[in-house]
Amino acid sequence: QVRLAESGGGLVQPGGSLRLSCAASGFAFRMYAMSWYRQTPEKERELVASISSAGSSTTYTDSSKGRFTISRDNAKNIVYLQMNSLKPEDTAVYYCHCPTKNYWGQGTQVTISS
Repeated sequence: QVRLAESGGGLVQPGGSLRLSCAASGFAFRMYAMSWYRQTPEKERELVASISSAGSSTTYTDSSKGRFTISRDNAKNIVYLQMNSLKPEDTAVYYCHCPTKNYWGQGTQVTISS
């Protein structure tokens, strides 16, 4: 059974950091690119960052570039999102996604507030 399980969300003050993790199971994780998305009630789900299957290539959006880092550990079947210098507008539910297979996790809530 395919599963993407996000963790690491929480409440953080502006300027703080969080590291999200997504543990994958039930498919050949190391063969596929992975992405992180986020969504708020007011907006459509938006791409945050992507990483190639081997981890050698990463892409970011204007909102995440310079502050977020996506990485993966194919031995552990985990993809990470390190988020620094967090802003209130980063508040959202963050989702792990395998684009090729269209697999989604259940999401983890990130709230940035003082």
